[in-house]
Parts: sequence; C-alpha cells; structure tokens
Amino acid sequence: MVSQKVVIKNPTGLHLRPAGILCKDAMQFKSHITFRYRDNIANAKSVLSVLGACIKSGDEIELICEGEDEEEALKAIVEAIEDGLGE
Repeated sequence: MVSQKVVIKNPTGLHLRPAGILCKDAMQFKSHITFRYRDNIANAKSVLSVLGACIKSGDEIELICEGEDEEEALKAIVEAIEDGLGE
C-alpha cells in the first residue's frame, strides 16, 4: 500500500468533468484506488463516489493505492491532479 496527500487545484473542485477524468485514469490500473477526505473514504474508480465526497478547490485529499501496480497508479493519479484534471 502506498499513499500521498495532494491538494485539489481545480477552481471549481471535483465537479463532473474532472471527476470523470480522475475515474478514467484510475480505471487504467489494477490496483484498488481510494482517497480519504476528512473522515470519508471514496472509491476513485466511481464517479458517484468521487462526486459524493464534495471536494472543493484547495481541499487536501490522501490518495491510497493498493495492488500490483500501486506505485505507477499513485504517480499517475497525483500527476493528473496536479495538472488540473483537464482544466
């Protein structure tokens, strides 16, 4: 298991379009990918789970990857978030 904290930079947070991009990126990996925000844990491979976390700009989440490609998954997801998830 690997994890890393990352700050959401998108001006409008994780609304539908960036949530969809996050999920699409996460689904490319075999690892189980979740993130922790406050006291909640969300499945990064589920758009509804990501949207339900209500992540706003400036919020810090902790990405957690567990599985055979966890290192690559964590690196790719963190990079996508830091690049703004298409925005």
